[in-house]
Amino acid sequence: MPKPRKQQVSVEATPYYHCVSRCVRRAFLCGTDSVSGQSYEHRRGWLEERILALPQIFAIQVAAYAVMSNHYHVVLFVDSDQASGWSKIDVVLRWHQLFNGNVLSQRFVREEPLSEAEQNRLHILIDEWRARLCDISWFMRVLNEAIAREANAEDECSGRFWEGRFKSQALLDEAALITCMAYVDLNPVRAAMADTPETSEHTSIKQRIEHSRTTQKTNPVTAQTPLLLPFTGNPRQDSPNGIPMLLSDYLALVDETGRMIRNNKRGAIDNKLAPILSRIGLDSQQWLTMAQQFENCFSTFVSNETRVRQACEQLGYKRPTGVGQAKRLLAG
Repeated sequence: MPKPRKQQVSVEATPYYHCVSRCVRRAFLCGTDSVSGQSYEHRRGWLEERILALPQIFAIQVAAYAVMSNHYHVVLFVDSDQASGWSKIDVVLRWHQLFNGNVLSQRFVREEPLSEAEQNRLHILIDEWRARLCDISWFMRVLNEAIAREANAEDECSGRFWEGRFKSQALLDEAALITCMAYVDLNPVRAAMADTPETSEHTSIKQRIEHSRTTQKTNPVTAQTPLLLPFTGNPRQDSPNGIPMLLSDYLALVDETGRMIRNNKRGAIDNKLAPILSRIGLDSQQWLTMAQQFENCFSTFVSNETRVRQACEQLGYKRPTGVGQAKRLLAG
């Protein structure tokens, strides 16, 4: 039986999560139906646009994403501090971008007087909405429902468009985060949908590469890609929220990994990339295995054995899960 979300998601353990959602119908999310010949490729644009828009409302940022034929991947960063810093009106205005709210919240926005009892009730609602706006289950729900409505309207049908539960993996450390991001960004290359990362449509890696080309820079400060979680350079005490790596290093790493995957080579990685893998605690064989089979390598938690055991204990697991994979692939 699947574990409840509260036993899979703990911001105290990690703010980073890899989520995957898949279609249930034979009809494609994207691509071309080989039976009818109808193209659904435009739906990839729907999904990408929504993925990039929701972080402007939620206290959740997108580190990586890839929209495939019948599923999509997102790597999310939950920014609880951002949500805590919102004023009450900030929360209500953000929630109203997603839902209508209620009579009390609408009156609050119009600055109409509220009784003490009405204010107390509204404050309870605002606390609830604040929590939802930094909850990945609500993020995925809002994302999936919008696409399902559009797809069902276009197909002139009703019923489920997505599987009931999205898959979630907690990324407990830098090695897990970078490995998972590369796995997501290289999905189209692995699926033979693209020859290179820069030609992989509807992916975060293409967004980052195009922005770097436009600015002619890969500096982690000056070349940040709008709407995506930024790279902040090597970890330091005063690092802002972001991916603890240089953007230029990450692009080189993804490019080299993509070549290894396409040519089916398991030999030594280029010397210039060895320091990067060494820094995040991986060797080339471990990296290549995870970059091609990330979802199958891990279940709920992704990190080394120590971090996985700590997360399981924190979330009340009777038996640690994923320890074997952690020992084999992320020793340290």
